[in-house]
Amino acid sequence: MGTSAQTALWFLPAVVPISLWVAWSDLATMKIPNKANLALLVAFVILGFFALPFDDYLWRYVHVVVALVAGMALNAAGALGAGDAKYITAAAPFVALSDLSTVAILLGACLLVGFALHRLARVSPIRTLVPDWKSWEEVRRFPMGFPLAATMIIYLVIAATTG
Repeated sequence: MGTSAQTALWFLPAVVPISLWVAWSDLATMKIPNKANLALLVAFVILGFFALPFDDYLWRYVHVVVALVAGMALNAAGALGAGDAKYITAAAPFVALSDLSTVAILLGACLLVGFALHRLARVSPIRTLVPDWKSWEEVRRFPMGFPLAATMIIYLVIAATTG
């Protein structure tokens, strides 16, 4: 892994609650709060300074720019929601460039599992626990914040445990 165990352990305490907030918000409202994305980016600005070598820390801001441009293009094409694009942009500096293929595989798995779990929960008694979630009624759209957040958390847990 390009992200060391020590670095992942620095990031996890901030990334986990913010990512859970993102997942919950997207499931409940089909929106990812800008405050959550900003909080994630601020967490990187602060924690990354201590967790990464300085040159790596600075290079990770290139990840933000690349993710922002790609996210804007995907959003303009209708392939991705604006909140999803902003979350990806805020999460991008937490991922080492050398781990990009690992994250892509994780995202694919999280998308499949997340979609299946969401659709199963929608027709199960679990739905009664949170009956007002907007995502239950969506037919054409899926709350991508759910698998995106899971991907981010799982990536850092793997990095933290494989050190």
